[in-house]
Amino acid sequence: MKHFGDIIIGSGQGGNPLAIALARSGSRVALIESDHVGGTCINYGCTPTKTMVASARVAHLLRRAEDYGVQAGQVRVDLEKVRERKRSIVRDFRSGSEKRIEEQDGLTLLRGTARFAGPKALEVTLASGATEELEGGRIFIDTGTRPAVPPLKGLQEIDYLDSSSIMELEEVPGHLMIIGGGYVGLEFGQMFRRFGSEVSIVQRGAQLLPREDLDVAEEILKILKEEGIEVLLDSEPVAVRREPDRGSHVDTSGSVVLTVAAGEKQQEIRGTHVLIAAGRLPNTDALCLDAAGVRTDSRGFVQVNERLETSAEGVYALGDVKGGPAFTHISYDDFRILQTNLLEGGRRTVEDRPVPYTVFTDPQLGRVGLSEREARDRGLEYRVAKIPMSWVARALETDETRGLIKALVARDGDQILGCAALGIEGGEIMAIIQTAMMGGLPYTALRDGVFAHPSLSESLNTLFANLQ
Repeated sequence: MKHFGDIIIGSGQGGNPLAIALARSGSRVALIESDHVGGTCINYGCTPTKTMVASARVAHLLRRAEDYGVQAGQVRVDLEKVRERKRSIVRDFRSGSEKRIEEQDGLTLLRGTARFAGPKALEVTLASGATEELEGGRIFIDTGTRPAVPPLKGLQEIDYLDSSSIMELEEVPGHLMIIGGGYVGLEFGQMFRRFGSEVSIVQRGAQLLPREDLDVAEEILKILKEEGIEVLLDSEPVAVRREPDRGSHVDTSGSVVLTVAAGEKQQEIRGTHVLIAAGRLPNTDALCLDAAGVRTDSRGFVQVNERLETSAEGVYALGDVKGGPAFTHISYDDFRILQTNLLEGGRRTVEDRPVPYTVFTDPQLGRVGLSEREARDRGLEYRVAKIPMSWVARALETDETRGLIKALVARDGDQILGCAALGIEGGEIMAIIQTAMMGGLPYTALRDGVFAHPSLSESLNTLFANLQ
């Protein structure tokens, strides 16, 4: 048995910096990774998807060139080159992470799959097939999540896509059918529509992006429909099948038929590809967590307290595997909480930390703090400031006027409770409001602030001047 001061299972955006910090503190550290270093963000999430989103936006702007008085000609997307650009950037990010790990004294990277053999003991099946037994003073679980696959009749009989495999396509799908109207479904839906696919999005709920306020969701729906995306709300996928094509002049792979139920009515949608974007599941089923006394919830997410401690002493969890907001910046902040508490003698918790996020549709949706629905559910009294992006000078000048900005302010006092910025660089607009919230600034500081003209930040003058 090999003994380590600390063992981290998973090299995600929280696990990697934690491993390096612990090693620098003098601990002997083992970092176990079953796949690629860097976790979901670098390999399958943020980095590759936003790289491809950028390519799709270029195609969209080229098609709009005449709106700006520019003659651009016919637009053709070479998906293989888009994919290679994506792969190149992923390789650069991944190799940088690997280099930092390899150069760190006291840190050992093991390529393999781990499972608990006891409270502080692990059995690791290495990529070579050999097995090693490890024992750690502390163990950190950072194994992340994977796409969930719904129990849809016929799904296992077709070559369906998930959020990873869709980025490896060599050709643009003729008609992409997406099951799920959340962040992943909308980003890929708009992306492939701009690449040239017909796109249909099937959403079980009454609105897209169920966490958002209805007015925001409806504005996003309007934007997607303007780009020619079919959206079916309150619609339940019932079955899927592959149907051979009859004519020799068409694709011999056949078409995919998706049966959708809306109430008592059913309809069939014919496409070429199906993307499953119906949530994610934790990578905990192979960890044998019972052997360590680590409790999970009904879906398999590791249960932790406000200091990221599990039910087993000396065992912690960070990142997406513990449930809650599944964002890279939250995973990284989990690392900072553990670093502060374990290495610096602090007492940081997850309580009351801001959870900003950006949905990288075009325009972006940046969100932080409370939505109007959440404030109402909590019984809070609030005021609303809301303007369309068509009121923003910079948006008019760039012909990017789709969307809106909305903020909530406490009725008693002038503190900002939250905001949604759906517009060009909505994530950056949101970040300005978040900074004011973090500093405890009243909304009047943004209403009366002097911002450079013409800039998007200047929109905050107008926004808060229209507080109702």
